[in-house]
Amino acid sequence: MKIKLSIFTLIALSSLSAQEVTLDSISVTATKISTKTKDISQSIAVVDEKTIEDKNVLNIQDAIGDIPGVIAESSTNSPSPRLIIRGAGLKARYGVREIMIMKDGVPMTDPDSFTRFDFIDMQDVSSVEVQKGPGSINAVNATGGVIQLVTKSVFKDDKNRIKVGVGNDNQRNVNLKLRGALSEDDFVTFTFSKRKIDNSWRDHNKFDSTQATLKYGHMFEDDSTFETEFSYTESNMQLPASMTASEYETFKSTGQQHNTSSQWQNSGRDSKIFSINAKYEKEVGNTTFKPRVYFNTWEHFHPVTGLINDSNDNSVYGTDLELNNIHKLFGQKATFVAGATIKADITNGAKKYKYADYETKVATVWPFAPYISKTLSDNKGDLAQTEDSTTFLYGGYMMETFSPSDDFILDVSTRVDKLNFDISGNEITEYNYSTKNYATGKGLYSINKDYTLISAKLGAVYKISKTTNIYASVATANQAPTTSELGENESLDKSTSVNYEVGLKTRAKNLSADIAIYQNDVDDEIIQIKDAGGNSIYDNAGKTQKRGLEVTAVYKPIESVQLGANYALSEFKFVKFNEKVGASLVSRDGNYLPYIPKNQYSLFATYNMKNGFKSRITTKTWGKYFMDNANTQEYDGYKFVTDIMLGYEKDAHNIQLNINNITNQYYAMEALKDVYGNESYKAAAPVNGMLTYIYKF
Repeated sequence: MKIKLSIFTLIALSSLSAQEVTLDSISVTATKISTKTKDISQSIAVVDEKTIEDKNVLNIQDAIGDIPGVIAESSTNSPSPRLIIRGAGLKARYGVREIMIMKDGVPMTDPDSFTRFDFIDMQDVSSVEVQKGPGSINAVNATGGVIQLVTKSVFKDDKNRIKVGVGNDNQRNVNLKLRGALSEDDFVTFTFSKRKIDNSWRDHNKFDSTQATLKYGHMFEDDSTFETEFSYTESNMQLPASMTASEYETFKSTGQQHNTSSQWQNSGRDSKIFSINAKYEKEVGNTTFKPRVYFNTWEHFHPVTGLINDSNDNSVYGTDLELNNIHKLFGQKATFVAGATIKADITNGAKKYKYADYETKVATVWPFAPYISKTLSDNKGDLAQTEDSTTFLYGGYMMETFSPSDDFILDVSTRVDKLNFDISGNEITEYNYSTKNYATGKGLYSINKDYTLISAKLGAVYKISKTTNIYASVATANQAPTTSELGENESLDKSTSVNYEVGLKTRAKNLSADIAIYQNDVDDEIIQIKDAGGNSIYDNAGKTQKRGLEVTAVYKPIESVQLGANYALSEFKFVKFNEKVGASLVSRDGNYLPYIPKNQYSLFATYNMKNGFKSRITTKTWGKYFMDNANTQEYDGYKFVTDIMLGYEKDAHNIQLNINNITNQYYAMEALKDVYGNESYKAAAPVNGMLTYIYKF
């Protein structure tokens, strides 16, 4: 009844509003062609350039963390988020999985669905689009949805700028953007960013990065365009240890996290990444051709649980050959999009090492064996493992969007991809989670697995009025395991996600509002399980069901004021799943998935005066969630964590103060419990702020 009343309320509000539609954003993700979000048959959110600038977005979680159905949190206060869309991505130990990340149409996600955000400069991003759920023709091996980062175009006549920021915990930020015309048809943009933060309120959590990007664009006489981008990133990120229940109580009373008892005191990820891509766009009659090629090579030094990863020969190659055609169907304008994708991820000679420096203790229970109690440095010890791997993906997609009448829009899409893993190596030494010490490895090994991944979507939009549309869609997609997951469990199967969704979208002069109701059924979902050591292993759950309601609304009572609200109701459950506890399998049928709050909402208000003063306040709340698959314990969540911005903008000058968590709440970004009852907590950042000055010239 509440859902029906909400829908009827939105319809009523839209009919009372002026007929001029102004509060609508344009999406370039969902259909591969610029389309109003109101005309897209699924939930999609767009974060615009004004919001990105006002929030001083430096990391992806700052941009999208308030979108309903999206969980974007970082336990490191750096560009290393835990990113989840409607439950997809929940299994990720680090980085982002099950979600497709694109930048200006170029995939940032590896063929096995893994994405690193440390080589994406968010200060060059002008807007962010989030397309939720499976079935997108953009989503290669990703059932959670698509995030498209739209950067500042080399063709756009934009001013140069210098941006300088300072804050607490020795925060420093410098960003420089220069754009120039080499000729009437040739343009170039250079962007440089350098950041650092000490996070001195806890041990081992310093971060710094240096990023440089060069873009070149050429416009031909026939209006076709060529663009290329070169970028380089060097990132050094310390990953702090998690806390026990007693250590978390200390953090809640002091706001400090020091001298924790975790084994792994020296985790981190230091990386260097070089990438290049090129895009060409040409219209021939009613058909537009958009071929793209891309390449990146990276190396990292990555101490994690048990072992130190050291890999310096990793390359990703790819191409996406796209075309779209405008034609007539049923006497109305229609669009056909088709394309082919080829991607390869090649790693040569990846190595893992034992930690060189660590303390040991003797277990107080049988067999009274020594175990690693704490690492003392991230120095490499003896070689533990070598590995070569090639992940190869190829496939094709097509989509038809048409209108059988003036009031209907239908879209039908499908894509099919073939994914192959070829992994071989020599495990000399393994870290044994049960004994918490090193043991003899399995020796030579080889894994060769193939998956056929199918994605499809059928959607319909009906125009109730000039300002309000209602939509419905059915979509399905497969998700394959990642390279690292197969290394731990070679028998993992692909999962199958089927999503049913209905919704309503209103875009009036002073009101923008969306309601979405969905049910996502997932068979053989790959989930993360915590063992007795707090470490992650992976398995296929029998079946999960995710039901949700999402509401977002923005209202402009007067031109200078915006008021907004977002709400997500999530009921994600295991339909069938047996969890291994020791030597036994225990049913978790009917239990809630951990970490996902049932209720999640945020509120915001902005005020922009004509004299240049501006302000923004955002507050968010997470409800309770279960900490384990057994649903034995709940974490209380948090209430009204509030960020503010105060600024003044005049001519070429802009100065603003951003303060996050201004009430200085001490809470956990993540709270989990393993099958043996051990609790672990990762702290969210206390109050932190930055004063930023921008000069445009």
